[in-house]
Amino acid sequence: MIQRSSKASLGGEWDMASLHPTVSGHIVAIGGAEDKTSELIILRRVFELAPKDSDEVAIIATASSIPEQLLPSYEAVFTRLGASQVHALDIQDRQQAADANNVRLIQRSGVIFFTGGDQLRLTNVFGGSATLRAIRERLKAGAVVAGTSAGAAAMPSTMIYNGAAADALRKGAVNMSFGLGFVRGVIIDSHFLERGRFTRLMEVGASNPEQLGIGIGEDAAVIIHPNRILETIGPGHVIIIDSRDLASSNIAELAMGEPVAVENMILHAMVSGHGYDIDARRYLVADDLDAILAERQAQ
Repeated sequence: MIQRSSKASLGGEWDMASLHPTVSGHIVAIGGAEDKTSELIILRRVFELAPKDSDEVAIIATASSIPEQLLPSYEAVFTRLGASQVHALDIQDRQQAADANNVRLIQRSGVIFFTGGDQLRLTNVFGGSATLRAIRERLKAGAVVAGTSAGAAAMPSTMIYNGAAADALRKGAVNMSFGLGFVRGVIIDSHFLERGRFTRLMEVGASNPEQLGIGIGEDAAVIIHPNRILETIGPGHVIIIDSRDLASSNIAELAMGEPVAVENMILHAMVSGHGYDIDARRYLVADDLDAILAERQAQ
């Protein structure tokens, strides 16, 4: 059995590893363009992970420039899935992120869902806010925090917010900033295969080998369980880029914009039902994943 430290991270950073495993919730990061009209494979699983006594859903479209177009589709989906109430939160600035009514609606919700758009808007509007603190407390208490596209990319402690897909394997080609801090030690990129973003996570891995790169394709998602086990869901692919055992790279000696060399960067392609242990850096085929999740449920 893998032993896991329960020690909180240095500096008091809030992350799932510091939570008691019997009371913490799930994170679901979606690569974008998930099915919202047919079988709803991913969004159905999001709703099913909510606490049994909390079937209200809060939808946050802060990242989007067209929230009036996005919100009705998600309201319809979660109503169809059985939500007793769906709260479309009007949070467009920091004043609204501090609003007591928005905090109250978050506290009532078993699912908090971030739409796509611009992840920098999420961190700018929510950083340090009462609403963000409420979301973290709900995750700690067992709620689901889910996000698609930009909403997924913003979830880690560190996030990508810009970088050309065509040739990002050049020093400084990928821009990173602090994210919302729901999970540590990973970098999430969305629309991963469809927009050819492999070199973005490779550049991140070369400069930050300890960070696990998670590239999520469209209509695919990962559930990050409280024990930091990833579970892939949906018909698309999830790509893992593991640089922890990187043998060498020239990135520290380069001028900005010069091409990066890397040796021994490991890549995995996961499909639905497969998983990955973030801390042990271990790929989990379906049987291994099922056994670990069953052990978790029995605790």
